[in-house]
Amino acid sequence: MIPLRPVGCDFWQTAVWGEFMKRDDVKKQYEDLLSDYLLNRREDLLYAAQQLSKWMIEQRISPEEIVSLHAAVIKKMVPDVPQAIVDSFDMLIEIMMGYGIAYREHESLVHRQQELEYEIEVAVGMQQTLLPETLPTFPGIDIGVISVPANKMSGDYYNVVDHGRGKMGVALSDIIGKGIPAALCMSMIKYAMDGLQEGSLRPSEILRRLNSVVERNVDPSMFITMVYGIYNTRTHRFFYATAGHEPGLVFRAKERKFENLPTRGLVLGVSPDATYTDYAVDLSPGDAIILFSDGVTECRVNGDFLGRENLRQVLISCMDLPAQKAVEAVYQQIYRMAGYELNDDQTLMIIRRK
Repeated sequence: MIPLRPVGCDFWQTAVWGEFMKRDDVKKQYEDLLSDYLLNRREDLLYAAQQLSKWMIEQRISPEEIVSLHAAVIKKMVPDVPQAIVDSFDMLIEIMMGYGIAYREHESLVHRQQELEYEIEVAVGMQQTLLPETLPTFPGIDIGVISVPANKMSGDYYNVVDHGRGKMGVALSDIIGKGIPAALCMSMIKYAMDGLQEGSLRPSEILRRLNSVVERNVDPSMFITMVYGIYNTRTHRFFYATAGHEPGLVFRAKERKFENLPTRGLVLGVSPDATYTDYAVDLSPGDAIILFSDGVTECRVNGDFLGRENLRQVLISCMDLPAQKAVEAVYQQIYRMAGYELNDDQTLMIIRRK
């Protein structure tokens, strides 16, 4: 509600600029406002003009319309205004038309950006439902995992599943692609795996079947790397197979050293005839399996990749912590080393035999 003092009035009148104000009323309101200001030069009238401009913007009144309105009011208030001044308004209106077009294009882009942001928020919410809210617990096993997206949406997927009979399924994948397509691809992987979660299937067979699904349904420009394993909590043997994924590590607690997990296998979605190899590793008390996405080793530290050797140095300082605290501490150290910037999604998982 803006108080105005129109010409010829000795008291304040009230004008409301809002959704109920008609565009036809603008000329009269502007004429009163301008005439009063030219006579009195009061600061409150300038403030009232600011409020009127906000209403004009909300009503999408273009710059050239405003200049044309101003010219019409000036002509009415000053009938003998020099012709050169009148003609100058014509030029100004033409110039403002360009501004008006640019403004409308900007509005269109802002509207489209808002739509995209909404779509991204929906996709982010969908992604969150694909990842486990909590991890299952197993006797004699300590599990920790952290997954941090570089942007709003992540291309990393992980899951831990109880197959029963002392068998635990473990999956970690990296979708080579970003944004909404990666989220949709992640959902496909998740639901495809739900149909294959059988403890009797070898990891290599799981990957072979997933590869068939990906090759038929995913755009050729997108690929998926994955490591899938089955941990036997009774024998403490970890069976696994990989599809082009970053090789994991085994931590040997007694020697306090790391070993590379052997890997071999083509990324998912490249060839329908791809085959995969099963590997096995035995864990002694205190030993741990460490799986991670390439965003961990390829994060930038002083212009270079972190690399596997530097990752080992960070890991060794945290391996005495509980698994969940360890992955969080490792991430915080790497994040600090990278100057608090992520150029790729980072997922890290530790499976330790107690």
